Amino acid sequence: MSSEWKTFVLRDVASIIGGGTPSTKEATYWDGNIPWLTPKDLSSHTGMYVKRGERSITKAGLDGSSAKIVPPGTVLFTSRAPIGYLAIAEQAISTNQGFKSLVLNTEQDNRFFYYLLRFHTPDIEAIATGSTFKEISGSALGSFEVTIPSYGEQTKIADILTTLDDRIELLRETNATLEAIAQALFKSWFVDFDPVRAKQEGREPEGMDADTAALFPDSFEESELGLIPKVWTVKCLRDITNRITKGTTPTTLKRPFVASGINFIKVESLTEDGEFIPGKFAYIDNETHELLKRSQLQVDDVLITIAGTIGRIAVMTEDFLPANTNQAVALIRPDPDRFPGGLIKHFLQRDDSRQNMVERVVQAVQANLSLGSISDLKVVVPPSKVVKQLYDAGISQIDACKNRNQKHIRTLTNIRDTLLPRLISGQLRIPEAEALIEEASA
Repeated sequence: MSSEWKTFVLRDVASIIGGGTPSTKEATYWDGNIPWLTPKDLSSHTGMYVKRGERSITKAGLDGSSAKIVPPGTVLFTSRAPIGYLAIAEQAISTNQGFKSLVLNTEQDNRFFYYLLRFHTPDIEAIATGSTFKEISGSALGSFEVTIPSYGEQTKIADILTTLDDRIELLRETNATLEAIAQALFKSWFVDFDPVRAKQEGREPEGMDADTAALFPDSFEESELGLIPKVWTVKCLRDITNRITKGTTPTTLKRPFVASGINFIKVESLTEDGEFIPGKFAYIDNETHELLKRSQLQVDDVLITIAGTIGRIAVMTEDFLPANTNQAVALIRPDPDRFPGGLIKHFLQRDDSRQNMVERVVQAVQANLSLGSISDLKVVVPPSKVVKQLYDAGISQIDACKNRNQKHIRTLTNIRDTLLPRLISGQLRIPEAEALIEEASA
C-alpha cells in the first residue's frame, strides 16, 4: 500500500446523518414533493444513483419528524433491516431511520466511498448491536476506521469500478427492453392473434416476412376461450410439456449441503426479472444429485417459484448445469415440438397468467402454488408443425440475445467483484487493474 493512503475514522471525512418517519396518522405529512426512502426502496435497486422511493413527504412532515434532507451526492447507507444497502443520492432526498448516510467533505469522492462501504459492510455488521434486529448506530459508524488514498487516487479507483458498473447497468437496461419487445411479440402473435386478423381483413401482417406470415391461418374458430386461429387448439400446460414436477430439499434425505459441487437452485437463487444469482446457489455432491434424479435440470427447463415468493420464472441454460432444485421451485420440462420453453416462459410471465396463479395460491404456513394448478393453466397452441418455426422467427432470437447479455453481465460482475477488494484496500494499483479489464474484454 502506498504511503499516500491514510487511516481515518468516518466522522473525520463525513457527517453521519440519520433519518426519521413522519406520523402515518397525519395525512398532511405525506405525498409531498420531498423524496423519502426506506431500506425496502433499495432492496431491488441495481444502479449506483437513486432519485426517489415509493413515497414522499411534505415540508410539514419533515418539520414534524426526525427526518432530514441530505444533499445530492450523499452516500446512503442502510443501518438496519438490513445493514449495507447502498446508493448515492442523485438529488436532495430524505430517509427513514433505517439509514445512516454520509455527507462527505468536499475533498472526498462519493463514488469511492460507495465502494468502500460495500467492501466494509461485513466489518460494519460485525460491530452492530441489537436483539430483535442488528443495527449500526451513527456514533459507531462514525468511529469506524477506514484507510483511504488521496482524492485523485480515489477518483481513479472509482472511475474503474463505475465503468464496469455502468456497463452492467446498460446491459440490464438493454435486457429489460428486449424482454418488453418479446412480451409484446408474444401477445401480438399468441394472444391477440394480430397476424391472423390482418390476413382475415386482406392485409399483410406487419413486421414479418412472407414465409413467417404464411405460418398463420387467415380465419378464426370458436373455442372454450373464445375465438382462436383456425386449426390452433386450447391445451392445458400438462398436455404440451414432458414433465411438471418439483424438487426435494436434500436435508429431508439426511444429505447435507456442501461447500461446492452441483448447483442447487432455491427461490432466492432467482431474481424477479427471471435471472439466476450464482452467489445465492447452494451446492450438493454428485451422490445427492443422483438421489434427486427427478429434479435434475436440463437446458430449456422452465423454473417457477411456488412457495413463499410465488412466480419468479427463469429458463435453465447450459451455463449453470449440472443443477438441481428444491420443493419450492417447480420444474416445467417443455416438449420443444409442441411449445418451446421460451414460449412457456413468456406465457407464464403474462399478467393474466400471473393472476390465474395468484387466484390458485393456498395460504398456509407460507403461500404455495400446487403443481396441479400450474398444470391446469390453459394456453392457445399452434399446430406442432409450425410452433417452433414461429418461435424461431422472432422470440427465440430475442431470448438468445438476452442470454448472451446476461452471460456478459456475469463476466463483468466477476471482474468487478475481484477488483473491488484489491483496489479499495490498496493491494492493486491502477495500471494493473486497467490491464486486467483490457485482457478480460479482449
